[in-house]
Amino acid sequence: MRRAKPEKRETLPDPRYNSANVQTMVQHVLKSGKKSVAIGLVYDAMDLIKERTEKSPLEVFDGALKNVSPVMEVRPRRVGGATYQVPMEVSSERRTTLAIRWLLSAARERSGKSFSDKLAGELIDAFNETGAAIRKRDETHKMAEANRAFSHYRI
Repeated sequence: MRRAKPEKRETLPDPRYNSANVQTMVQHVLKSGKKSVAIGLVYDAMDLIKERTEKSPLEVFDGALKNVSPVMEVRPRRVGGATYQVPMEVSSERRTTLAIRWLLSAARERSGKSFSDKLAGELIDAFNETGAAIRKRDETHKMAEANRAFSHYRI
């Protein structure tokens, strides 16, 4: 086990939108170290959002992240011989990470032409409270609600 927790690195904001969340999205899209490709994909998706919604792409992006972010989740807790799913609040940093992860996985599973097209569609759907990422958040909330009886086993 670790002796100490590593300190959190500060994410610098991206150059175009000056948003740390967009930069985090770029880092999560990143595959095989091709950052320029990841930046291109995210920015193309933002351009598509601007075309389709006539709104600020950053406003749609932030709204989608806010809508997909979970408030509660379940964590396994072992008591005696049984493992209970204990509902817990999600920290703000983990909320953002989970929201981005769910948005990207939902976008990758979508049918569409290019990844930027799929990502733009998923972000717009999440902004409008529909789509697979919203369904995943609702599932997580239902699990937490169903296991409320075990909330006294706080970790």
